[in-house]
Amino acid sequence: MGTEAIMEEDLQRNTNHLLHRLGLTANYRGYFYVSYGIVLCAKEQERLLLVTKRLYPEVAKRYGTNWKAVERNIRTSIRIVWSKNPHKLQQLTGCPISSRPTAAHFIAILVYFVQTSASKPEKGALPAGGGKISV
Repeated sequence: MGTEAIMEEDLQRNTNHLLHRLGLTANYRGYFYVSYGIVLCAKEQERLLLVTKRLYPEVAKRYGTNWKAVERNIRTSIRIVWSKNPHKLQQLTGCPISSRPTAAHFIAILVYFVQTSASKPEKGALPAGGGKISV
């Protein structure tokens, strides 16, 4: 397994751990869509600028569905996180959030957190050996 594949696996592991900490679990389709969307956006952040044209179709292709279903399930995932743990989501941003974030904003918050926590292992990133992300 190459270095890039190992890094992507670590990113996926960090992302899934973060989603669980926020209260989003794998019994929701949106969990997988958000998780994969974070990985895609971490690789190419420009996808966040046009989520409807550049992110949702790619996620839909991977999971054999359409972009509208991806968008709907991601919005549902955001509602779940917002209703269960809005304070944890605000912790990630470092500033108050007065209303539920949009899909692009939500994914951008999580991408930023996963990337910065991966570059700062002392802050609780999930290293290849398996640590914890602190939220």
